[in-house]
Amino acid sequence: MLKIKLFDEEHEEDLEEAVNAFLENIPESKIKDVKYQVSISDSLRAEEEPTIYSYSILVIYSE
Repeated sequence: MLKIKLFDEEHEEDLEEAVNAFLENIPESKIKDVKYQVSISDSLRAEEEPTIYSYSILVIYSE
């Protein structure tokens, strides 16, 4: 059976740590795919609202 695990962090270092901790418990042969995405949200009023980054990874694995 295939499963997924989603990760979403505002800093790439936090994402790296979370994904690596998860992958330590999954045999490499069970990992089917990994998808990476970066999203950026920027306000028209930059002085009031900062730019927000979202770093995401989807891990597809089998049990």
